[in-house]
Amino acid sequence: MLILEELASKLLISTAELVKFVNTAPYRYKVYSIPKRSGRGLRTIAQPTEVLKVIQRMVLDSYLKGLPVHDCATAYRDGLSIKENAAVHLGSKYLLKMDFSDFFPSIGPSDLITHIKKHRKDIAREDAYAVRKIFFWATKKDPAHRLSIGAPSSPFISNTLMYEFDCKVFDECTRLGVRYTRYADDLTFTTNVRGILFELPDIVTKTCAEIGYPTLRVNQDKTVFSSKGNNRHVTGLVLTNDNKISLGREKKRYFRSLIHRYSLGGMSSEDIYALKGRLAFAKHVEPTFYYAVVQKYGAELIKSIMEYQILK
Repeated sequence: MLILEELASKLLISTAELVKFVNTAPYRYKVYSIPKRSGRGLRTIAQPTEVLKVIQRMVLDSYLKGLPVHDCATAYRDGLSIKENAAVHLGSKYLLKMDFSDFFPSIGPSDLITHIKKHRKDIAREDAYAVRKIFFWATKKDPAHRLSIGAPSSPFISNTLMYEFDCKVFDECTRLGVRYTRYADDLTFTTNVRGILFELPDIVTKTCAEIGYPTLRVNQDKTVFSSKGNNRHVTGLVLTNDNKISLGREKKRYFRSLIHRYSLGGMSSEDIYALKGRLAFAKHVEPTFYYAVVQKYGAELIKSIMEYQILK
């Protein structure tokens, strides 16, 4: 059964009605910009409408989920987080971080269609049409279809489309005795062999040129080498010299300031709820810090934060 026919059956509407909706799907996004973490420039977010999100999830679960994702890809996967990504690199002396420029927007419909053909042998013309319309956004001024930062389907699509890249880089790293993980567009390499990481930027650039898709470009400004004795950060977490994962001093200081502010009263409901999430994150990443906070501020105060609910 074709994607659109299967969807129409599940949604209890006619295929003709669904086709009308899908024709306009690339324009059913709320598009806005947010500052990049680096503070330099803006990142464009395209948020699909609720109906389109439902359709994207349905097609993802019924049609795309069988496509391969390499084990070194640690983002957007059940049971994995930035902590597990960082944990792979514990015990290593030397670290290299790299990332890509405009990672999600560089992925287009032809990349996914080619990938499906490669791993499923074929894709019907009607299904290729549906994939192009359902998963990629565009604007009237800029008709080029791009993968959206904000769609529920985009994380898996980006992971599976990086499968060939991950396979090639992982094999090279295994040969060199280097550990490799990729968290979305953040590449991390670690080793105990002095000097070996200097080979990796050329390997990554060469691999980008060799793979058939997607078209990737390394962000040279974010290529960073570090070693024990220096601050080693992996996806926002710190690898300590005693081989532990830490939130880092700045985050801890910030979390404590928020708890103190909460204890004085006057914090908004949204800020309390955000603090609850930060404490849950801290408990997962660095339990010793969390329990030190409990001891300092009192179990009842921390409990009141962790049990806080925003009333609808």
